[in-house]
Amino acid sequence: MGAGGIGGIVAATLTEVGSAVTAVSTNAEIRAAVDKAGYRLIDEGEERTVRGWVSPAPEGKYDLCVLATQPPNVEDAARTALPHLAEDAQVVILQNGLCEERIAAIVGESRVIGGVVAWGASMPEPGRYERTAAGGFQLGRLSGDLDPDLRRVGELLEAIGPVTMTANLRGARWSKLALNCAVSSLGTIAGERLGPVVRVQRYRRLALDIMTECALVARAEGVKLEKVAGTLDLDWITLSDTDRASRGSASLVAKHALILAVGLRYRRMRSSMLAAIERGRTPAIDFLNGEVVTRGKKHGIATPANARIVDTVWAIAKGTQKSSRETLDRICNEDSSAA
Repeated sequence: MGAGGIGGIVAATLTEVGSAVTAVSTNAEIRAAVDKAGYRLIDEGEERTVRGWVSPAPEGKYDLCVLATQPPNVEDAARTALPHLAEDAQVVILQNGLCEERIAAIVGESRVIGGVVAWGASMPEPGRYERTAAGGFQLGRLSGDLDPDLRRVGELLEAIGPVTMTANLRGARWSKLALNCAVSSLGTIAGERLGPVVRVQRYRRLALDIMTECALVARAEGVKLEKVAGTLDLDWITLSDTDRASRGSASLVAKHALILAVGLRYRRMRSSMLAAIERGRTPAIDFLNGEVVTRGKKHGIATPANARIVDTVWAIAKGTQKSSRETLDRICNEDSSAA
């Protein structure tokens, strides 16, 4: 369900290895492009074409549903897929954010598999897909069970990238949420790929403030954070009072260095929120930074950096502000004044 950057590469790769795949998209331009020329994939500079087709709706019954829409559309996609699920069908959620509970309310928790995506993709034009960062998936269930169905889905997704299993899906989700809240929103506001943005010190500091707020809210939710893609430790990267008061402590320098390293790993990544805004679609900001703000209020935790991000992204989506470094600089200045 969904044939944008992530969904297109998943559908094409599974088709390529011989799976019986029905890709579903409401976007007529994507359907026409793939039907005419197939999935055109760009991976590490190499291009290839996978013959396939995209349907406007599911037909028949399926034993697996992969939800790869943007977060604002995921619940509608699940409701559309539900009548077409076989009795023992599993539903894999590839969206950023905390969508598992939303989908469990629609299809039942026992079906739901959370898939934390540790690679990047974009769709420069309908039917043309570029993999912008290497990586795989982290799969788990809300219950923490590592059952045969989960492992079967993992074996299938290995065709796309390496798969690991986690008994702590919430911890993995919150850690990835913190990363997305920083890199996706900053890329959206600056209007650039991640590489140039993460090289600027004041932008890295804003990213650290955003991620610190995420980690504090996660702890209040009773979540034990896990490392993102095995490398980024949100517990460690959280800014201490000493870090906040310092401009050059060894601890703060090390945290900047880690953000830079992770950012350069995903340097070619372009925010899917920015792409959604450019196409006139609803950005996923309420599922990312907005989720942190909402849950922070519930626990009495201030989240000013995330709140400013939410307001700014919505202003860009409504056309009252533009994606630019100047806009991002204003947020950094406001953040510094608040601190």
